[in-house]
Amino acid sequence: MPIYKAPVDDTLFILNDVLGIERYNNLPGFADATPDTVAAIVGEAAKLAEEALFPINLSGDQEGCTRHDDGSVTVPKGFKQAFDLYREGGWLGLAAPEEFGGQGLPYTLHTAVGEFMSAANMSLMMYPGLTQGAIAAIIVHGSEEQKRTYLPKMVDGTWTGTMNLTEPHCGTDLGLLRTKAVPNGDGSYRISGQKIFISAGEHDMAENIIHLVLARIEGAPEGVRGISLFIVPKYKLDGSGEPGERNGVSCGAIEEKMGIHGNATCVMNYDEATGYLIGAENKGLSAMFVMMNEARLAVGMQGLAISEVAYQNAANYARERIQGRSLSGTKAPDQKADPIIVHPDVRRTLMTIKAFNEGGRAFTLWTALKSDIAHRSDSEEDRQAADDILGLMTPILKGVMTDKGFDHTVMAQQVFGGHGYIEEHGMSQYVRDARIAMIYEGANGIQALDLVGRKLAMNGGRAVMAFFKEIGDFCEENRNGEKLSGYTKALKKGLNDLQAATMWFMQNAMAKPDNAGAGSTDYMHLFGLVVLGYMWALIAKTAEEKLAAGETERADYLKNKLITARFFMERIMPETALRKARIETGADTLMALDAAAF
Repeated sequence: MPIYKAPVDDTLFILNDVLGIERYNNLPGFADATPDTVAAIVGEAAKLAEEALFPINLSGDQEGCTRHDDGSVTVPKGFKQAFDLYREGGWLGLAAPEEFGGQGLPYTLHTAVGEFMSAANMSLMMYPGLTQGAIAAIIVHGSEEQKRTYLPKMVDGTWTGTMNLTEPHCGTDLGLLRTKAVPNGDGSYRISGQKIFISAGEHDMAENIIHLVLARIEGAPEGVRGISLFIVPKYKLDGSGEPGERNGVSCGAIEEKMGIHGNATCVMNYDEATGYLIGAENKGLSAMFVMMNEARLAVGMQGLAISEVAYQNAANYARERIQGRSLSGTKAPDQKADPIIVHPDVRRTLMTIKAFNEGGRAFTLWTALKSDIAHRSDSEEDRQAADDILGLMTPILKGVMTDKGFDHTVMAQQVFGGHGYIEEHGMSQYVRDARIAMIYEGANGIQALDLVGRKLAMNGGRAVMAFFKEIGDFCEENRNGEKLSGYTKALKKGLNDLQAATMWFMQNAMAKPDNAGAGSTDYMHLFGLVVLGYMWALIAKTAEEKLAAGETERADYLKNKLITARFFMERIMPETALRKARIETGADTLMALDAAAF
């Protein structure tokens, strides 16, 4: 049976020691996030994840969701009870504004505990996860009446939310959507059309489901310029704001999926359903992007979470499974064979996953901190700088962490050998669940194109130049330190590769767009390696300073960090040169065949 232990110590180390979130107590919500409070919240989140969410993860995968003849959907056994514990604990509103019933704590803290919850039960956590995205969109673009009407019950989890974009004939290219909205003359609209792949579209865990639906108002321009966003509740609200008459929205089917079986991924049919415009007419895409960007950061975190739980199971199996003898001599003379963790290839596999997980955790929380600064600082300069980095990192975090998350579940499965391929040990579920994160909220190839095509040039390249300067300054400030020079040397080499690749795009992208497209995914991963290298350099610096200060209580833990940091810098960072070389090869051969030849 699978195991999971929330990485509490590592999370607190990143939050308190590496990122030093106490330094941001001038921001709203951070003053309440004292080290003791953070430790208590993280500890309680770990308890909920381990004791309530994780035990029903495997059974939820095996049972799946059930659609009934009336279109209603029943979630797997135990899901509603676990969701009630999550809801009653106030976890959904942890970082939501206090004026709507939330706790107003840092989004960084919400992200930290979100990793635990998603690792424990990714399918279940998608129900509140989509709700949080809908909350964010309504906060930014909703009217005051809409905020008062919907947010309090969404923040406390009484109602949940969804996002409805995709249609059978269009996914990423939303300009092709056909769902239509006809004005009723009273401020409401009749929404008609079909949406597919709608996560948490129908279920029995909430009193109402608030769908955010993209549609085109009659007579609106074609393409993305004519898209509007609507609030379409499952149940219309009565005069007191409570669920009343059933709206014209129903679940036509549950998608038969490779993974995330515990989440009801629905085909949603809108038959003249009553909807309410959110934001301005024909400006729905900008409103939906608030939700999508929130979701992309959450999906990047999912990649980390699924990689972590897969790693823990692989490492545990490697410590227990005995096969063969160590190449350097017997390590377990009291047994007939050594545990497979002594074998170099198994260690290489585990160290690779471990290095990405621990660096990725820092990357995820560092990005979440940028979001907090961007939304909470009273300094316009600080808000702009943080928002620049947040926008730049969103496609990288989503793309790199989910690509690697899937890779790592496969690598962890390999540690189990044949036992990883059967269902008993649960590794198959992690492989299947991880796969969707590379696809939804914008497939990773689209994330790479967004990075190369939009984010690099935005505001004259202000964000990427600021990031380059931050790393360059760090390397310069620490290059002479005896214990840090190895890290800064490797990081500076990676930065040089990234800068050279960036210059290549600036010089070639317009004249050779196919070349730019061919190199975009390698560029995204090159960028991700440099960000992760920067995180590891920060972690190593913190660990060295703690050891130099005589901290003995965590000495073994800190030394472990330094070993992992060296592994990343020595074995993984050099891949930046390979990525750079791939980018520069162009696309001539790639595009040589006629489409019919494939």
